Amino acid sequence: MLTPFKNEPYTDFSRPENRKQMEAALARIEADFNRTWPLVIGGRDVKSGGKIKSYDPSNKEQVVGTVEKATAADADAALTAAWKAFDSWKHTTPEERAGLVVKLAAKMRERKHELSATMVCEVGKSWAEADGDTAEAIDFCEFYAREAIRYGAKHPQCPWPGERNELEYIPLGAGVAIPPWNFPLAILTGMTVGPVAAGNTMVVKPASDAPVIAAKMIALSREAGFPDGVINFVPGSGSDVGETLVASPKTRFINFTGSRDVGLHIVEEAARHRNGQRWIKRVTAEMGGKDAAIVDSEADLDAAAEGVVTSAFGFQGQKCSACSRAIVDAKVYDEFIEKLVARTKRIKVGPTRDPSNWMGPVVNKASFDKTMEYIKAGSREGRLLCGGEASDAQGYFIQPTVIADVSPTAKMAREEIFGPVLAVIEARDFDHALEIFNSTDYGLTGGVFTRNEAKIEKARHECFCGNFYINRKITGALVGVQPFGGYNMSGTCSKAGGSDYLLLFLQSKSICQRL
Repeated sequence: MLTPFKNEPYTDFSRPENRKQMEAALARIEADFNRTWPLVIGGRDVKSGGKIKSYDPSNKEQVVGTVEKATAADADAALTAAWKAFDSWKHTTPEERAGLVVKLAAKMRERKHELSATMVCEVGKSWAEADGDTAEAIDFCEFYAREAIRYGAKHPQCPWPGERNELEYIPLGAGVAIPPWNFPLAILTGMTVGPVAAGNTMVVKPASDAPVIAAKMIALSREAGFPDGVINFVPGSGSDVGETLVASPKTRFINFTGSRDVGLHIVEEAARHRNGQRWIKRVTAEMGGKDAAIVDSEADLDAAAEGVVTSAFGFQGQKCSACSRAIVDAKVYDEFIEKLVARTKRIKVGPTRDPSNWMGPVVNKASFDKTMEYIKAGSREGRLLCGGEASDAQGYFIQPTVIADVSPTAKMAREEIFGPVLAVIEARDFDHALEIFNSTDYGLTGGVFTRNEAKIEKARHECFCGNFYINRKITGALVGVQPFGGYNMSGTCSKAGGSDYLLLFLQSKSICQRL
């Protein structure tokens, strides 16, 4: 019997013993940089011949690990292995499956600092951001294990004379997880163990910028005792492995988190019927945002500045939930900007192995170049208040950038940047701010800062987004507390970490017995 779900606590790195443990973990993983991780297909370690090298974005010449690079044939073999494993996995009890998922959580807890240290080096997360990522991965395991048991229980229907009527939930089959690099442990874990806890089997294709942390998660799942073929691991290119998995008639469902363009392509390809395909593929997609915080004339401006800066520049703005627009009432526009810039200038940028650096690098050269192009365009469209400086001599570092006087219709007010850039937009009044808030194609996260209860109530109903926050930062959704997922071009509102998530990977069966 599992105890009620509780979120994994964050590590307090102000305590000397915790700092020492993290420093030791960083040293341990550095000693392992030369390791090459295999593909895992049907429980077998597979070498493919090709390699994917993962580099530290704080030190772009430093390899942090290597994984075997899968081919289209490997992807097909992994789907075959997943279906073979499904034959027996679908008959396991929810309690058996939940037990293994909880065991995986325990393995992660034992190696919490090692997993976090890997993300510090592989994607440039700060200590706190990496620790939060690991805690969320543990939360997904614990929460979905309990959800699997809930869905696996009896579901009596309305009584009818002379009959017993029940509804039960059964798994879909072999699915594909295509997770992103920005939460390379948490999202990968949730996208994998949710369907697995529900009785499905999975083929995982991690992001090429974060394959090492993915390989470590797969290794821990094997230690936890998942049967061969239940979780398969095929890192590779999107054009080869990704396309094969999405298009294959063997794929029953696709669980994707990433960019809008890739997500829409997956939806389109999944809708095509292929020879031998006996189902309509189900797609769960989370595809980013252009998130905003409204700062009202009746807001606590100090709290608003703190919330906006934390939301905009945490993990270098590389979160689909990041605040990339601050929509500010004209009455407090100048005063808020002054506080916002002062708070932004306190951010220290540098290699995140040093815990004093609150902000690290963007993930790679392409992201660096794209962000700098947006800064150049934004500087023409608006007024550069701070930031804009950058260097990719050693790592991909960009100073947190604030651009004011941005038009609601400007490029940087409409397109997802995925970097440390904040657009500040002036609104005539509160109603105009609501109009600007809803003017993009996205609908993921957002928030409002105001002391006025009537305005809070209006914003609750009028701001069209999947996660809405009042008088706090708009990032940092907790599993089981703030189920996460958005509307419109932000995706299918899959609500990761919520009570309806596992239902995306189940189908219902009505059973009627004559008495």
